[in-house]
Amino acid sequence: MNETARATLASAIGWEQAHASFDAAVADVPPEIRGHRPDGLPHSLWELVEHIRLAQADLVAFMEDPAYVAPEWPAGYWPDDPAPPSVAAWDASLVAVRADRERLRAIAHRTALDLTSEIPWGTGQTYLRTLLLAVDHTAYHVGQIVAVRQLSGAWT
Repeated sequence: MNETARATLASAIGWEQAHASFDAAVADVPPEIRGHRPDGLPHSLWELVEHIRLAQADLVAFMEDPAYVAPEWPAGYWPDDPAPPSVAAWDASLVAVRADRERLRAIAHRTALDLTSEIPWGTGQTYLRTLLLAVDHTAYHVGQIVAVRQLSGAWT
C-alpha cells in the first residue's frame, strides 16, 4: 500500500468529511445529560463514548498483541451503568479514545507492515480490514452520539 493510501486511511480514522467527528460530537457535553437515555434510544452518551473507547482499545490490542484474548461479548464492550461515575471518568474516556485513535493512525502509517496481510494470531482478519472496522464502527456510534444530543436538546 502506498503512502498516499496509508495517509488517507489514517485520516479516515478521525475525519469529519461526511459527518461530525468524534471530537465535535463530544465537545461541550453538559455533565447532566451524559447518562441520559432519550426515549426510544438504547444508549446514553456515556455508554456510547465508553463503547467506542473499549472497542478501539480492543482493536488496537488485537493488531498489536500476539497474546490477545477478546473481551467477553457484550459485557467487555459496554459500561455497566448509563452514567459516568464522575466527571474525571468522562474526561479520561475522551482522552483514551483520542490516544487509541492515534495508535490506530500509527498502525496505518507503519510502512514495514503490509496492511493487507493477515494478523498472525487472528482468524483471517487483515490489518486493513481491522482499521476499516475501527473507522466504520466509530462513525456509526458518532451518529448515535449526535442523535442522543439532539434528543437531549444539546446539539446545535
